Amino acid sequence: MDIEQMWQKAQTKTEIIRPRIRPLPTFTSTRVPYIFLAESVVNEGSTVARNGKVIVEKPMIFLPEDLPQFEGFDFEEDFEFEQSSMQMFFLMRGIRFPSLRYNNKVETLDLEDMSLSKTVEKYKKALERKENVNAALIIGPEDCWQFSIMIYMASLIERCIKGDIMNIIGKIKG
Repeated sequence: MDIEQMWQKAQTKTEIIRPRIRPLPTFTSTRVPYIFLAESVVNEGSTVARNGKVIVEKPMIFLPEDLPQFEGFDFEEDFEFEQSSMQMFFLMRGIRFPSLRYNNKVETLDLEDMSLSKTVEKYKKALERKENVNAALIIGPEDCWQFSIMIYMASLIERCIKGDIMNIIGKIKG
């Protein structure tokens, strides 16, 4: 499957079950924890649980417009796509990420011996029990998990735009 087919697959099959409630801070770096669940392509009836975080870092210097940096998403290994090709891939599809560094860190990768729907319920209950408002619960295809995480990040950034604009205006008037 080529990268375009993987992107289309992620777009149609990614579902944000429980988004992060807190918005991204406007002026500081932040960690965006997530739990990504997918049906296992190897062990039928099992679910792959990827627990990680995307660190959205504010640049120390200003980067050129529309040149985000993606690290830890394994695009090079899984899709044989270089950083600049990934930036161009998103740009050609009208997807713009702010010129920040997006550093993905997978902390755990587990195999749950239960269906995807049961695993979703297990993790939803765990997040609710811990009153965790920072972590997102996302499902999507295992073979293009990177795109599912990027889709989630884009939705989070889009949700924060209005607040960011108000914060920037407030700081300027300040």
